[in-house]
Amino acid sequence: MQKYLFKNIQVVNEGKITAADVLTNGQHIERIDSVISPAGNVTEINGEGKHLFPGVIDDQVHFREPGLTHKATIYTESKAAVAGGVTSFMEMPNTIPNALTETLLEDKYAIGAANALANYSFFMGTSNSNADDVLKMNARKREVCGVKIFMGASTGNMLVDNHTTLDKIFRESEMLIATHCEDERIIKMNYERLKKEKGTLTAADHPLIRDEEACFESSLTAIQFAKKYNSRLHILHISTEKELQLFGNMLPLKDKRITAEVCVHHLHFTADDYAKLGYQIKCNPAIKAPHNKAALWQALLDDRLDVIATDHAPHTMAEKGMTGNSAEPVSYEHAHAGLPLVQHPLLLMLHHYCDGSISLTKIAEKMSHAVADCFQIENRGYIREGYCADLVVVDMQKSCTVTKENILYKCGWSPLENFTFPASIEKTFVNGNKVYDQGIFDETTRGQRLLFNR
Repeated sequence: MQKYLFKNIQVVNEGKITAADVLTNGQHIERIDSVISPAGNVTEINGEGKHLFPGVIDDQVHFREPGLTHKATIYTESKAAVAGGVTSFMEMPNTIPNALTETLLEDKYAIGAANALANYSFFMGTSNSNADDVLKMNARKREVCGVKIFMGASTGNMLVDNHTTLDKIFRESEMLIATHCEDERIIKMNYERLKKEKGTLTAADHPLIRDEEACFESSLTAIQFAKKYNSRLHILHISTEKELQLFGNMLPLKDKRITAEVCVHHLHFTADDYAKLGYQIKCNPAIKAPHNKAALWQALLDDRLDVIATDHAPHTMAEKGMTGNSAEPVSYEHAHAGLPLVQHPLLLMLHHYCDGSISLTKIAEKMSHAVADCFQIENRGYIREGYCADLVVVDMQKSCTVTKENILYKCGWSPLENFTFPASIEKTFVNGNKVYDQGIFDETTRGQRLLFNR
């Protein structure tokens, strides 16, 4: 088994930054100490001036396989992920076919086992008519990250607006329920009003159509169901100041029954950026006015928001309207919603560390520790002896710029193109295997299926 010794590296873990040696042995972290002098064959890594982070766990990605592989595959996007320090991901069910049965879900796990360079889990999908299939997964709650409910429009047959179905799932599910919360009635009403007023809609209209009220009303509904049955609810991609009144910080994360996620794009962009980026940053829920971003940052730091994710959602340049002479497609309606981000979330947060928005230890907490605690992931998310060696070496002295040449997404573009980060990802280890090293990949191993302590 391969052993690695990180010598005199700054370990960012559990609220502290400590100069230490870290020894890995095969898949696990064997020892953490001020000085380690092991016997035998060990590959030493000079950590002088470098930082060691626990691998990022992204609890919300869309890797598009099966059925939408012209946009992305589990292989291509997991490769981009590890280049960005993401060592584990949880993928959404709105592929083709939608993952609405145990058999279809296991088909995705088989693809992950064969192709994912990072560790993986896949959400069970819901529709208005598959509650019984969803509840069968209670017997496998240790093996599946959760149940996903789109309480707003989605791909295929995945909008769940039947309150009888919602009531049954919230009442009987023993698994974490993750929700996309936007009220479809409000969205349609806003769209029809603006379309009548303006005729032609643009990217800047997106946050007016999918507005604060649509998000708040849907999140409130989900929370009412969860409180009624004491369900384990996790609301994804909170994007508005108004929603934040629904969440608290009086309990430690491990004791919360209702938790919330914020995504990197809602922490980085605002509605002002539509003028430059247009449909590149069209996503659901929408990137909104600047006061929402400021409120999200405050709620992240005071623990009303529990985890940071990407909601990585690649589309081709043509689907985003980025071909030809115009940055905008023929119509608002034809521009797909979603943006690719899984290669750059840690770097983006390190940028915000440098601008004073967040500490390094808070980054490790919200992108690794808290995700592991929120989903009860077994032996991951921390730099601890006996835990899986999912580790990221960061060089805070070496900047890097996003270019067409170094974007690894199959879709081939990023809303961060030409953006320069103040740091770089030097190495990424998945289960003790050095999968990424300064642009070089070792693809001889695959990630592992995540397991959950439930």
